[in-house]
Amino acid sequence: MPVDKKRPCRYLLPAGVIPLLAAAAEVPARELGAEQMEEITVVSQRQPYRGDVPLESLPQSVQTLSGDLLAGQGITDLQSALDLAGSVARQNDLGGLQTTFAIRGFAGDESMPSGYLVNGFSAGRGFSGRRDVSNIERIEIMKGPGSALYGRSEPGGTINLVTKKPQFDTEGYLQASAGSYDSKRLEGDYTGALGDNLAFRVNGAFEDSDSYRNTQPRKYALTPSLLFNLSERTSLTYELELAKQQALFDRGIVAIEGDPDVLPVTRFLGDPQNGPSEIRATGHQLVIQHELHNGWMLLAGLGYRDSSLESYSADAELSDGRQLLLTDGSTLSRQRRSRDYTAEDLSGRLELTGTFDTGPLNHHLLLGTDAYEFELDFALGRWRVDYGSMDPTYAIDIFNPAYEGVRPQPAPQIDQLQVQRTRGLYVQDQIDLTEQWKVLLGVRFDDFDQSIDDHLSGVRSTMSQTATSPRAGLVYEATPALSLYASFSEGFRPNTGSDYYGTAFDPEESSSREAGIKVSSEDGRTTGTLAFFRAEKSNVLTADPANPGFSAALGRAQSRGVEIDLAAELARELQLVLSYAYTEAETSNDVVNLDWGMEIPAGSRLINIPEHSGSLSLSRNFTLAGAPASVGLGIQYVDERLGETIDPDYILPAYTLVNLSGSYSPTAELELFAHVDNLFDERHYVSSYHKLWTMPGAPRIYNLGIRYNL
Repeated sequence: MPVDKKRPCRYLLPAGVIPLLAAAAEVPARELGAEQMEEITVVSQRQPYRGDVPLESLPQSVQTLSGDLLAGQGITDLQSALDLAGSVARQNDLGGLQTTFAIRGFAGDESMPSGYLVNGFSAGRGFSGRRDVSNIERIEIMKGPGSALYGRSEPGGTINLVTKKPQFDTEGYLQASAGSYDSKRLEGDYTGALGDNLAFRVNGAFEDSDSYRNTQPRKYALTPSLLFNLSERTSLTYELELAKQQALFDRGIVAIEGDPDVLPVTRFLGDPQNGPSEIRATGHQLVIQHELHNGWMLLAGLGYRDSSLESYSADAELSDGRQLLLTDGSTLSRQRRSRDYTAEDLSGRLELTGTFDTGPLNHHLLLGTDAYEFELDFALGRWRVDYGSMDPTYAIDIFNPAYEGVRPQPAPQIDQLQVQRTRGLYVQDQIDLTEQWKVLLGVRFDDFDQSIDDHLSGVRSTMSQTATSPRAGLVYEATPALSLYASFSEGFRPNTGSDYYGTAFDPEESSSREAGIKVSSEDGRTTGTLAFFRAEKSNVLTADPANPGFSAALGRAQSRGVEIDLAAELARELQLVLSYAYTEAETSNDVVNLDWGMEIPAGSRLINIPEHSGSLSLSRNFTLAGAPASVGLGIQYVDERLGETIDPDYILPAYTLVNLSGSYSPTAELELFAHVDNLFDERHYVSSYHKLWTMPGAPRIYNLGIRYNL
């Protein structure tokens, strides 16, 4: 229901504990206790694909990362935020220009940005860069079978970013920080009323740095939004997103004879004279929410996003027959590439949700339809030396790099217009059989078609497919503090684009199973989930090591494991957030690829997926000289991982990072803060595509800042 300024919707939240373990409109105040409470005002805006069932009552594991948690640890981009989730692993990031990840071992197409949602709208399609978190209220990591409802998603899960919404009460902040490698960041947020029924919000950030890789990243993010209460039952929201990012394209360092520790992590092997790659993105979201009679809700939304990437890069040559490094041990042969990508993404949805009874049964019904049209204009140019010639043109000495010389002009390699259109219909009913037993039944229907116009060959290829994705789950609420659940679903996700030979990929099809236990203390200060999962999928894609920039079919894969997510207030003003995952992700069929020149047997590990991974965050609030203060400790562990699809012997080593943070507020308006990441300066590698494209993690980095609360 829309919230009137004169009668705001208020909820009491425990101070210091992650305040957004569920949507604010779904958390009754009486469930959260009365001690150590702080009062905030929120606008009740329902999330799509959710219905009126709280997250904690769904038969699936959901991990929520609040904006307060990210701010407390000094996290400013989505990729770093996802490091706090044990079930999420980093993947190849296109030279540092995109957010890419795997959930429960499954990554989608490793040559494209990972799919994620912003308020239920797709934001991962196209090339929008590394997303800033300045406008994020919370990150919802919805794992396993429940992701099937969203359509076109991985069986491992779906990530939904919930943005900060306009408020009628005036509030805001402005903060500035600086730190290692001449980094500078300015961030702000302001919201308030423009009238009795109109509120606005504007937030954004500017960031500039030399970076430990000397790639000189710079980004701008601005997100203004409006909330208009058309009536007591109807609200309209509009959100605009503007983003621009620049950075030198960076494939990382090379491993010498399989050892990535030979070169310093700061060694840049790209070409500064290529100039920065540039990403631009503009997004629009328009949502209308109307409350019908008896609590039924109608939710309609329209989203449009356009994005572009322009880039030149110097990429280490991966073909043995063209790589001088294999001959003299010091000269790295490189390709020179050009990229000109533009994308347009139009999507819409309509949902009806509500509750009704049939005899003794209570139904929570969700009925919806959605559609999208995605166009990607994809132009890639490449220059490389002839096979066997060992031409030193555009090569670089890895031990004594010089960034001068001839820059060959790339020739067109790919020039395609890819168009995807999908229509979907979904229905879900969570039925309260008794006060303790609840069953969830759902199904989604998708009608998908794709066309690819190859401007170089003049060939047009098309594909169309329909898919039905069922979902079922069971919840047993043994006590108010303990529930058991199990669920199953089948899924469908289109694979964008084509392989090296221009053949379009068949869509992925998947199945996923999950069972678990959820706990929650009576006062809401401790919540946790223990989940066991297993998923399989077909038509899996992997990065094509023989033809970098392309994907190749890997066949079938499976993933299974265990997860633990816990948020707790251990003592007064002492909070803990824990996330751990054990994941076995591997191929489930033999793959023979003539381009690769080898066979990948069933049971082979999937690239960049650790068996063990997790994070631990501890924070403590206290008083210093009569003023509020806090300290925080963060620990992240990532197990060893396969670093190259076609070389089972190239393994990235495990690592443990320790981060510290602290803040002090001498006045109610002023806050001083500091963050130290990788306190012990541990050398580590966050992801890899190939032993010659391995991305090192950052050494010890510090930041100091000041925040003024308006």
